[in-house]
Amino acid sequence: MTGPVDQWDIHPKHFWLRGKQPPRPIEYDEEVGMWNVYGHPESLEILADPGTYSSAVATRFVPPEQAKAAFDGNLTQVDPPDHKKLRKLVSRTFTLKMVAGLETRIAELTHELLDQVTGDSFDLADVLGYPLPVIVICDMLGIPNSDRDLLKGWADESLAARAQLTTHEGDSTQQQSLEDQAESAMEMGFYFLEQVAERRAKPREDLLTKLIESEVDGERLTDRQIVNFTNLLIFAGHITTTMLLGNTVLCLDAFPEADARVRKDRDLVPTVIEESLRYLSPLAAGYRITTKDVEIAGQKIPEGQVLEVWFSAANRDERVFAAPQVFDPARDPNPHLGFGRGIHFCLGAPLARLEGRVALNILLDRFPRLRTDPADRPTFLTPPDFTGVWTLPLRTTS
Repeated sequence: MTGPVDQWDIHPKHFWLRGKQPPRPIEYDEEVGMWNVYGHPESLEILADPGTYSSAVATRFVPPEQAKAAFDGNLTQVDPPDHKKLRKLVSRTFTLKMVAGLETRIAELTHELLDQVTGDSFDLADVLGYPLPVIVICDMLGIPNSDRDLLKGWADESLAARAQLTTHEGDSTQQQSLEDQAESAMEMGFYFLEQVAERRAKPREDLLTKLIESEVDGERLTDRQIVNFTNLLIFAGHITTTMLLGNTVLCLDAFPEADARVRKDRDLVPTVIEESLRYLSPLAAGYRITTKDVEIAGQKIPEGQVLEVWFSAANRDERVFAAPQVFDPARDPNPHLGFGRGIHFCLGAPLARLEGRVALNILLDRFPRLRTDPADRPTFLTPPDFTGVWTLPLRTTS
């Protein structure tokens, strides 16, 4: 099952998605002034050692005060010991029990959204992939229905503005990208500040109120931390689940044997989702900064260097995955890095998996056939650190 991957318009940097193995587990990228980390064991080594490989990458690209305002409360940019305290505060509200209780609501929403499909074709991203996670997250936060499109718009603007990071000084494209992202984040931040003030005055039974009330060892989240975490939740939750669902359907279209197999045996749906996370990883890369001189895979790297850890490439490492270019719906074990690893393992992974499992089962129930349209090809996100569809037109007939 090594289907027609070349027909997908995937970012040219992602050569491993086209059947090629990196020449080395790690190598310096002169063009952007960073180290590309491709290997799975090497990526695990980095993700497991936040003391040596810092996540506070924003400080390298924006002034410290600006980084503080924009990223205080953003779990992806915090190192220990602050990370442990922040994650504990947030985890008190974003619990597995809470996520599990959303299954019925997710199923209802999926059916409602798919009821819009009346002909023999539809765009999965437009009809289901994008609205479903936004509605779920807004429901959790207690955001009015009328504001969903507003939040989705800010998240999409931020994503569209992203460009390949570079450590080279004076890169005008990167500067414009960072400014555009900051503007979208600021607008969303002001919105959530108003929501936080409203919850402080009149608490509700929603996630935003629980974040305000969350307390560990006498400490609570500040307004800035709540706003930045909520921004992350909207952006990451909306984008990752959208790409996960779209990528899974795209893989099943490209590999008809896998599609037939999972339709026959629905117990395979969870492992199909995991294989999709490996094969087309929504979050293709993450960044770290070395806090001291290190050596990885025999390569010496000085302190203060930026590493681009390619989860997507690590998920094709033939040292770890047998036949990595094969899409195997029953792959086991499957130690992919689709949700990261270590202290920064994605907090929203259980929700993304639940939404993917519920939505995929309903899609398979309602549509005996789902195929991409040769005359209307999928379009992919342009930022290199993501892999996923902007649009995914599908046909429900031959």
